[in-house]
Amino acid sequence: MSIHYEVISDDNIICIKDLCNELMSYQKSKAYIHPEWFDNMCFETRLIPSVKSAKANFFIIAKDDNEIVGYAYSNICPKHTYSGGFATLDPVDFFDFDSVKCRDVGCFSQFYIKESYRKTGIGTVLFKECMDWLNSFKLINDLFIFVSNGNDNALKFYQNKGFKVSHQILDRFITVLRNT
Repeated sequence: MSIHYEVISDDNIICIKDLCNELMSYQKSKAYIHPEWFDNMCFETRLIPSVKSAKANFFIIAKDDNEIVGYAYSNICPKHTYSGGFATLDPVDFFDFDSVKCRDVGCFSQFYIKESYRKTGIGTVLFKECMDWLNSFKLINDLFIFVSNGNDNALKFYQNKGFKVSHQILDRFITVLRNT
């Protein structure tokens, strides 16, 4: 195994399309609350709209030789980006907007590593690079991570990295974690 990491531009994210779609399938396989909501979630419906609504995006990939085996995506968005619908007809606010003092928030948005590469340290490197990028924005104080139900390994990983469970939304479909 010869792992190396590369930051990629928004213009080159097509290279993670298959992994993004694997992430959506993985989340569906773990979900015990509304797994059917993942049926229409894919690269085109989740990642592309997120990239377009963000003020800044950061992508990092992990490669074993020339094969992409994992990626992480973080962004900076206006906080009101997280108000509105999500896979349902009901509008939902992802967090209490009054608790966020700045106009913008940071989000560790997507994170996926192929199964055979998990527990090798790749996730820690990808996470650290994203956090370094997010923390480089001095005016961003609030960082969020949204974890789908059933993804207990991800939840524990983020908690071990210092994030705290804030609340749940969409009848526990998503757990919201926050840096403070």
